[in-house]
Amino acid sequence: MKRLALIISGFCLSTAAFAGAADQVSVDQPYVRLAPPNAPATAAFMVLRNSGTTPVKLVKADNPASKVTELHTHLNENGVMKMRPVAAIDVPAKGEAVLKPGGLHVMMIDLKAPLKEGDVVPLTLGFDDGSSKQVDAKVLKGMPAMEHHHH
Repeated sequence: MKRLALIISGFCLSTAAFAGAADQVSVDQPYVRLAPPNAPATAAFMVLRNSGTTPVKLVKADNPASKVTELHTHLNENGVMKMRPVAAIDVPAKGEAVLKPGGLHVMMIDLKAPLKEGDVVPLTLGFDDGSSKQVDAKVLKGMPAMEHHHH
């Protein structure tokens, strides 16, 4: 019986560890930009808010609509805007990371089928502590008015 209790308490500890970052991060206004016809890729945008007292890193994302999903940013190199993959997106403690056009975003590469306005794409966000969170991102033609909270 003692052994079973140890196994159960070990299980509870490990599930608590997986809850970590995903539980302290809320996702506001997730959306996927409607790609032009025959475009092989699009991007997802959102605001990640960290209510916790420790910084969190978004280290990966996944979705069923594209074959490849990467975290990207835009960089200005000698006046030319270029997209580059990033290893992680930092979400500061009690702060936010804004993923928006022209900045950080989730790149959806090699779309499996054309997305239509109003479709919903489930995105799985993976954090540096191994936890993950799923959000539904609606496919939109334009950009919603993003709310920014400054502290």
